[in-house]
Amino acid sequence: MSRSIRPDAVLVQAVIAGALSFAHLHDLADAAGQDGWKAWAYPVSVDLLLVAAWRRLRSDGPSRLAWSWFLIALVASLGANVATAGFLDLAHPPAWLRFGIAGWPALAFLGGTLLAHSYAPPDPEPAAPATEVPPTATDMGLEFERESALEAESAGLPAVEDPPALPAADPLPPVPAALVDHARKVAEDHRARTGTPIDTDTLRIRLGVPPHLADAISAHLT
Repeated sequence: MSRSIRPDAVLVQAVIAGALSFAHLHDLADAAGQDGWKAWAYPVSVDLLLVAAWRRLRSDGPSRLAWSWFLIALVASLGANVATAGFLDLAHPPAWLRFGIAGWPALAFLGGTLLAHSYAPPDPEPAAPATEVPPTATDMGLEFERESALEAESAGLPAVEDPPALPAADPLPPVPAALVDHARKVAEDHRARTGTPIDTDTLRIRLGVPPHLADAISAHLT
């Protein structure tokens, strides 16, 4: 399905303004002694510098370099429009106009090179906010004990001693009596054959039990 082409008033206006500015720059360069293809190259140079500066502003954001060369190209374009409107005698152009037209290629080359090859540092990324770690129960308990000791010391009271630690429970699991009797027979058989008492690893392999249960059986055999 073909789309109908509708004229855009803003685009038409931009084309007209660009064409007039292009023609004024050509006439000004031609009046300053730049005839032939050189007179046509001047408006191309000004417009390209203007576009390059605007593109730099759009891609990298506002910067002093891009704004400076954008204003230089804009002043050159507006100056040509004003100069060709009868404010200057183009039949006898002044010396400063000839000087500016003759020096423009070097100025435009410098601006285009700086806009194309200068490095724009990226914006630093904002640092992530530090997350506060909530205090644990152990930290709160130690802080409470410290504050209690300081209050007791300031009031002249004896410091509260920590309660005595409870004896650790026997970590060995319970072992059935029948398994102990069977293990004792295996140990006696091992001693009769080798002349040495059976170790825990050998006992575990002979009985086929896990390590913690083999430790408990060895404790019963001693």
